[in-house]
Amino acid sequence: MRAFNVIYLCSLLIAISCTSKQKEDKEVVAEKIATSNTTLPFKYWVWITAEPSKTDLMYIDEFKKYKNNGIDAVLINTEANAKILEKIAPLAVREGLEVHAWMFTMNRPNDAIALKHPEWYMVSRSGKSCFDNRPYVDYYQWLSPSHPQARQHIWDLVESLAKVKDVASVHLDYIRYPDIYLPIGLLPKYKLIQNEELPDFDFDYSQVAVDKFEQQYGKDIRQAEVPAIDIEWKQFRLNEIKSVVDGAYDIAHKHGKQLTAAVFPYPEMADHMVRQRWDKWNVDEVLPMIYYNFYNETVDWVGFATRQGVEDLKGKNTKLHTGIYLPPMSAKDVSIAIELAKNNGASGISFFDGNAITEEQFEAIKNSKK
Repeated sequence: MRAFNVIYLCSLLIAISCTSKQKEDKEVVAEKIATSNTTLPFKYWVWITAEPSKTDLMYIDEFKKYKNNGIDAVLINTEANAKILEKIAPLAVREGLEVHAWMFTMNRPNDAIALKHPEWYMVSRSGKSCFDNRPYVDYYQWLSPSHPQARQHIWDLVESLAKVKDVASVHLDYIRYPDIYLPIGLLPKYKLIQNEELPDFDFDYSQVAVDKFEQQYGKDIRQAEVPAIDIEWKQFRLNEIKSVVDGAYDIAHKHGKQLTAAVFPYPEMADHMVRQRWDKWNVDEVLPMIYYNFYNETVDWVGFATRQGVEDLKGKNTKLHTGIYLPPMSAKDVSIAIELAKNNGASGISFFDGNAITEEQFEAIKNSKK
């Protein structure tokens, strides 16, 4: 009888323990669901460039102005110089701003290390290297994502920025190929007609890229009569950029930082214009540059392009923050753009650039947070 009582007591304790554990598990699950359903505040970002002539006090005044006018985060371009970022970042953090290390990625103008290696650079279908024959503008010096040393150089820069204490993310810009098609609004400036993929603007025909493609697909793309219709060649280049991004993601996360990126307006458009399919990347947040002014569109296009990107990211953990180009915009249009971004699923909005924001635009930004 005593043995039966002991067995019964043990069974009762186990049952109570299991019930308690189930209750605890349910509470944990409920908490996780509640947390996941919590709406995060709509974030306001601004891109800025570090200037050697600025003192700490000048930066502090600048950061105070951003914070007082509703800005939450600053993306700081230091030309991937971690030492400069180490000096500036704490000043921004003390003013209550998030800091993101903005770097030029495939396009590395005046990169002292890269310039020692002409073989690292992309080459056009017409045989012109970005090392000494640059498309569109003189600062277009594009490294090949297919060159292992060029790729490693980029990852080394990512790591140096990810190690900076006060940085929230490493922010990749120019993470693509040169523009095969310019935004339509910019074509008159360059006196160009781009109704097809022109040889001078079609990259990367560097030896290392051509060889790598041939190893994977068994053909020399230089022998193709119309490379533009070779889907494998296009996909190869999309994959090469994705590989650079995914490697950067692993590096940033290894150091407890996120990876963010400035990208073209929405994935299908980015694919067509610059070989960039950002909805396929491992990346925490994207800031598509929905510069409607460049495309001869009106401000309502901000809503369309934002929604398109949000839809393409469904099922992924990547957040989208709409980017807008301020200089030609009225304060009223800034207010409209913010509302369009919010109403079409963006998690925030970013302004290019900090130095260009007028007092009227600041007022519109601040009022939109009320």
